[in-house]
Amino acid sequence: MIILVTLMLVSNNTIAQLTDIARLEYSFIPQSQSEDQYTRLRALFNYPIELKKDTYFVLGAEYNRVLLKLEEPYPFETQNIDNFHVIDVSIAYTFKPSNNWRYGVKFYPRIASTLTQQITKNDFFLNGGIYAIKDRTKDKNVKKPYRLVLGLTYNSTTGVPFPLPYVSYFRRLNEKWSYMLGIPKTNIRLNLNEKNLLQAFVALDGFYAHIQDAIIIDNKRADHISLSVVVGGLGYEYSFTDYLATYVYAGYTFRLNNVLRDVNRDEIYKLDNINAPYLRTGLKFKI
Repeated sequence: MIILVTLMLVSNNTIAQLTDIARLEYSFIPQSQSEDQYTRLRALFNYPIELKKDTYFVLGAEYNRVLLKLEEPYPFETQNIDNFHVIDVSIAYTFKPSNNWRYGVKFYPRIASTLTQQITKNDFFLNGGIYAIKDRTKDKNVKKPYRLVLGLTYNSTTGVPFPLPYVSYFRRLNEKWSYMLGIPKTNIRLNLNEKNLLQAFVALDGFYAHIQDAIIIDNKRADHISLSVVVGGLGYEYSFTDYLATYVYAGYTFRLNNVLRDVNRDEIYKLDNINAPYLRTGLKFKI
């Protein structure tokens, strides 16, 4: 499941880098059957530099603050894991050698940690990927416009020492209906009009980070945490202009896995894993 969460983070950042100039987002998972809560605040900014026609160099930055409110009785002090910071600085290059395909490469080192002490090498993670995108969504000669994204991604948090494949496929059925198949998100969308969009979705969410003040449980040292969520629900997006939109996704988790891990990523202790409602909302400026 760590691999799926990592693919979610890699692919979300990559696609956002191609379409989103800026984004502010709030996610919340309240536990209805316990006192624990998960909150994430997210901000990202991308600055594309046009080198020549259809060729761009993109500089980006993203910050996530993850707040874990753990109020259930646990056999350890929870203040060491109530606040995490995930910081990415990205460099990407994308070009379009033909009318049908666009290629891109992205490298982004990450700091993912509690940041309660001085930063060390354990707080750093290396991520990157290469992508090929066939985008026929604006081709008037195609009866059912589509977009296919193929790629290889590498992320040091997976524990897998080789790139992993990534595939996403989008197709517009008519002026109203479209769908997307892939990871981290599969959905079916209904365009009510130029400003209003509804969708039903299944998606992955989560994070992976280093705990600087390690937790000792039964003589075992937990110095990493992973949270993985599979969620389904409904979403709504409203476009103020062609470039500015707000959105809200509401649903319920089908699988919630919150785990403390050791340096080898082996499970040490499971936190509260009760499924719960899910909310994500935000504002984005896109191209």
